[in-house]
Amino acid sequence: MKLAELQRLMAADVMRPLTTADDLISPQNQASLYVKPNDTLTSAERLQIYNRGYWYRVLDSLREDFPGLRVLLGETAFTNLSEAYLADCPSTSFTLVNLGSKLEDWLRLNPQWAGRHADLTLDMVRLEWAHIEAFDRAALKEIGPEDLAEFSSTLKIQLQPHVRLLDLQYPVDELRTGAEIRAGARATGRRLTKAPLFVAVHRNDGYVYYRRLEPAEFNILQSLQRGGRLSTVLTRALHNQPVPADLQQWFAAWAQLGWLCHAKPPRKRRPAEP
Repeated sequence: MKLAELQRLMAADVMRPLTTADDLISPQNQASLYVKPNDTLTSAERLQIYNRGYWYRVLDSLREDFPGLRVLLGETAFTNLSEAYLADCPSTSFTLVNLGSKLEDWLRLNPQWAGRHADLTLDMVRLEWAHIEAFDRAALKEIGPEDLAEFSSTLKIQLQPHVRLLDLQYPVDELRTGAEIRAGARATGRRLTKAPLFVAVHRNDGYVYYRRLEPAEFNILQSLQRGGRLSTVLTRALHNQPVPADLQQWFAAWAQLGWLCHAKPPRKRRPAEP
């Protein structure tokens, strides 16, 4: 058996979902082909150690990454969702940071796992994935308040990669930071009033924070994500609407929070080969 074939075979067995008996699915298990037994364990039992270790680790990772979702659904429903999600979307990265990257899209395709309040569940998933991205994404050299003193329309500017912007239907930011999460209490949709809100998820000194935004503020920040000259950013965001009275105060606050950086120049395209 070639090494690549052996690796694929073992990976498939190690990542195979656990059965209710917490064991490998025996008809598909071919451990004896590539794992030797020892004095105390069969080939399948030796492989099972790695299988259990893989599943317990990825399940624990989702528990750590989505505590708000766990509170909304309850422990049993969250575990069932996690196992179904990981069976469909197994880890394909060297880091577990990316493990939940497909959870929102998967839940939209599989709403039976989202509980009775699917919109609330999806809002929480979006917030918690933004939390992970805000913690993990890069921070470029900041534009400080002093750089905005002249507030020039020609300044090329963009939003920091770690700042994530969300338009939500429920105040899941309150739930995620509230006592319910710390205490592990069960939350239901009846406890949260549905109302549109805009939230920025950002990092500062190694911690992730949530900041609520005005609608016009949110639109400008969305435009800043695309980057460009300040005049272009504002034209995209305002759509011929009057300039908000709080515009300069917003920019000063964003600069103070470290959200702004110089826009990267566009990548030069290679000339086509003759």
